[in-house]
Amino acid sequence: KVDYDVCSNYGNWLYSAGIGNDPRENRKFNMIKQGLDYDGNGDYVRLWVPELQGIKGADIHTPWALSSAALSQAGVTLGDTYPRPVVTAPEWSRHIHQRPGGSLHARGKRGPAQHKDRGIDFYFSRKKDA
Repeated sequence: KVDYDVCSNYGNWLYSAGIGNDPRENRKFNMIKQGLDYDGNGDYVRLWVPELQGIKGADIHTPWALSSAALSQAGVTLGDTYPRPVVTAPEWSRHIHQRPGGSLHARGKRGPAQHKDRGIDFYFSRKKDA
């Protein structure tokens, strides 16, 4: 099933492009964090990007961060069977945690409900984190 809601999708694309109402300055869409939060195991990517099917787990969200051996084992050659990234944003690095063997730390396994205990007061509180 492909999710398609014209109003939501247009609104989300505009928001991602930095057009819209957001009180935070310098807001950027972090596709790595989004992938880990909503597709922690990479199943959605694997469905639509068959070139990356051999990559296991959350590593699929950042194939350029894998070791040559891991890419070879998955049958992926950057620049040949799958393109190299055009841009890598500095803010992605905090979501890429290397483990021995070049694997990524799969933070997204908890899914979108990971903030369920925060409640609305968390987001609108006047308290500032130290």
